[in-house]
Amino acid sequence: QVQLVESGGGSVQAGGSVRLSCAASRWTYCMGWFRRTPGKERERVATIGNNGNTNYANFVKGRFTISRDNAKNTLYLQMNSLKPEDTTMYYCAADPRSPCTWSMFQYWGQGTQVTVSS
Repeated sequence: QVQLVESGGGSVQAGGSVRLSCAASRWTYCMGWFRRTPGKERERVATIGNNGNTNYANFVKGRFTISRDNAKNTLYLQMNSLKPEDTTMYYCAADPRSPCTWSMFQYWGQGTQVTVSS
């Protein structure tokens, strides 16, 4: 089992930045961020493997950066140039297996809300 706790969400104006964090109870090979708005399907945002390989959804490329600190078992998502359509719940996910794929994640956090006002 892996427990994941997200933090860092909040309210920001369009064009602003937010940094999300996810503290994991232990190391896992693959970690990622997803987002979901009630009534809509979950969207992939970004993944990162232990080797540092990253993968991003097209809509966040150039705006969001995923990173991890393995010494702290912590995952980050730096979100820049935020848009109102980025408003939703963001979820941290983890899986001990490799390689990272979008559909593999076994463990999920409770989510953190990001609200972007225009």
